[in-house]
Amino acid sequence: MNEVFKGALSGMVAAAMLTGSALADGLPPVHYKTREVYGVAVFYREAGPPDAPVVLLLHGFPTSSHMYRDLIPQLARCYRVIAPDYPGYGFSAAPPPVSFAYTFDHLAEIMDGFVRAVGAKRYVLYAQDFGGPVGFRLAAKHPERIAGLIIQNAVAHEEGLAPSLDAARPFWEARTPETEAPMRAFLTAETTRYQFIQGAKDPSRISPDAWTHAQALIDRPGNDEIQLALLHDYGSNLRKYPEWQAYFRAHQPPTLVVWGKNDPFFTVAGARAYARDIPGTSVHLFDTGHFALEEEGPAIARLALEFLERRAFPAAEPNRCPL
Repeated sequence: MNEVFKGALSGMVAAAMLTGSALADGLPPVHYKTREVYGVAVFYREAGPPDAPVVLLLHGFPTSSHMYRDLIPQLARCYRVIAPDYPGYGFSAAPPPVSFAYTFDHLAEIMDGFVRAVGAKRYVLYAQDFGGPVGFRLAAKHPERIAGLIIQNAVAHEEGLAPSLDAARPFWEARTPETEAPMRAFLTAETTRYQFIQGAKDPSRISPDAWTHAQALIDRPGNDEIQLALLHDYGSNLRKYPEWQAYFRAHQPPTLVVWGKNDPFFTVAGARAYARDIPGTSVHLFDTGHFALEEEGPAIARLALEFLERRAFPAAEPNRCPL
């Protein structure tokens, strides 16, 4: 059994153990499914009543829907929760870049087809990291579908980009052997662990399952080219910022921001910027890092449930989800 497969298998076992725990705690079971979208197999996790309001969870880099493994059962007590993996991530298909365009526009197109395929006509969008540029494309294209936004360390304003990302700007502008070389460091096990650990108030609370699962899937043969293609295309997101900000101002979706304030990549100024475009935004800063759910999952789940109940789906049955 090769090391990559063993790593992926250990992640699946951990997910199965979590499901068992969720059942023991009286929480809904999580189902693991695949849906073909435009010829690509999209893996997703789903839980909760099928007729309940929908919450769509879009993951970040370098992880997958696995990052939401603890949040899904909490929200699914009262909502239909759906968390897909993008092509090239998690357990979704990973066609080679010669046959599939790994751009944020294309990921958003696949996710657009996915939400239609699973019958999500209206939903709250929960976006972290890469989930921002994928999800904000969906929201700007189909504002009528968006019941609200929950934003966790995902940026839509220039001030949200920390100086640490300046080294990536040449690669965003042009992909050459010289600009690509430093970006390969983002694909190493050391950097993946750093993304989960850096800024944590108590690193001993960050499960190594998280970065081990992510790295095992990044290390699949050929996956480096997929990741590099998307890291290069990240520059396209900056050019979309004015469009997304115009969407925020025009449609004023109910918005909750939950943010690890010690994020080495995305700044607190980026968290607060949403309130400039959407004055009713509620911003909560946590003493943790980029993957805030790893350390502050219970607190974020409580805030999310309160937001869903009181702001995003206020027409739903009162007290449908006691906190």
